[in-house]
Amino acid sequence: MTQETNRLAEIPAAEPARQKYFIRLLREQVDAMSRKKGRPLTCFISTFGCQMNARDSEKLLGILLDAHFVLGKDERSDFVLYNTCTVRENANLKVYGRLGYLNGIKRKNPDMLIALCGCMMQEPEVVARIKKSYRHVDIIFGTHNIYKLAELIYERLMTKHMVTEILDGTDEIVEELPIERKYPFKSGVNIMFGCNNFCSYCIVPYVRGRERSRNPEDIIKEIEALTADGVVEVMLLGQNVNSYGKTLKEPISFAELLRRVEQIDGLKRIRFMTSHPKDLSDELIQVMASSKKICTHLHLPLQSGSSRILKLMNRRYTKEQYLDLVDRLRAAVPDISLTTDIIVGFPGETEEDFEETLDVVRRVRYDGAFTFIYSKRTGTPAAAMEDQVPEEIVKERFDRLLKEVQTIASEVIKRHEGTVQEVLVEETDTHEPGYLTGRLSGNTLVHFKGDPSLIGTIVRVSLDEAKGFYYMGSLKETD
Repeated sequence: MTQETNRLAEIPAAEPARQKYFIRLLREQVDAMSRKKGRPLTCFISTFGCQMNARDSEKLLGILLDAHFVLGKDERSDFVLYNTCTVRENANLKVYGRLGYLNGIKRKNPDMLIALCGCMMQEPEVVARIKKSYRHVDIIFGTHNIYKLAELIYERLMTKHMVTEILDGTDEIVEELPIERKYPFKSGVNIMFGCNNFCSYCIVPYVRGRERSRNPEDIIKEIEALTADGVVEVMLLGQNVNSYGKTLKEPISFAELLRRVEQIDGLKRIRFMTSHPKDLSDELIQVMASSKKICTHLHLPLQSGSSRILKLMNRRYTKEQYLDLVDRLRAAVPDISLTTDIIVGFPGETEEDFEETLDVVRRVRYDGAFTFIYSKRTGTPAAAMEDQVPEEIVKERFDRLLKEVQTIASEVIKRHEGTVQEVLVEETDTHEPGYLTGRLSGNTLVHFKGDPSLIGTIVRVSLDEAKGFYYMGSLKETD
């Protein structure tokens, strides 16, 4: 115990040195437990939610592997972590269901550790429920301290008690910890965290905190290291990338950041999301138009086509402003693929409001849309609004919208049929032996015959047939 006390007294105060110290301590514990069991300790992460969560999971997995866990196949692993989402109530219910399942597994393996993190854990009522009804959970932490995973596991192993650490917010951005990428040739890169928009239906600003941007020098350094390691495509991630740079001591625009990223040797493709329409500048449109690396795909959430509903949502643009923005984008980048998010059944939505949404869908002609039924989130202004739309009306509207979106998307995709396009090969096709799956600059999937050695490279593919939401193609020989 004295030795342990002495070691804890040596803990560095500053990050990331503190976490690197705890990774070393945890590694010793994991090695000892592995020797005792006669096999490596396994870990498993299940990710719910958005690309920000997916990127967080890569960081969490990097820490676990550095601490000498090995990747397990499923939830029967020695350490199981759920990285949670709380944008919709259904996401919460899924996690509660999985926790019930894990309880049975843990009864057979008492040494198993279960951890929960992410947006759902930033809700006090959720944490209270877990502490009361899911006592088999070992570690609970939120969105602001994922970098502390090794420290929290170490604390659980030393104290033998449930560890809970939820921070209300943070200004700290901890760099230089291990990351385990899902793909060797493409990677997400966080450029900012949090959100200042406070859309009336959205809980994200409450669980992710206020906007804070990373220094551009750190972003460039990270991408340069990624390209040196074989990455050819990056996805710049933020809750609202268009407002990047406003919180920096020396503010820069998102467009300027893109100009700097474009200069990185070896990088072939640049993607980004999510873009809030109110902050998408003419400068950004110009940069997209002149770029040789920025992909011709933009995810531009609409949410509603009714200016009245948009005001209630606190989106801070009108239907007309959104359509004007689409016109300017298409004038500058004629081949741009547009996708969107749409909510059906927001409180007070009338049939006339819904028809306005359908009108925007028909005029913009999206390549695809994520359509959602409004989900009441406790703690948001919309949850307290009157005129909640009856479920049967919402379901009928949702079905009509989905049909319209799918019909239009299947027509729009045909515009490239018969052309030859560059495709980043991502993986072997899971349905067709001997086939590969890749992605166009516009984000549409393409399936074609090819050798797995092509994965991670950009090849030329003839788009022979549009099949609704993807292409069947054939590989073209290089000139």
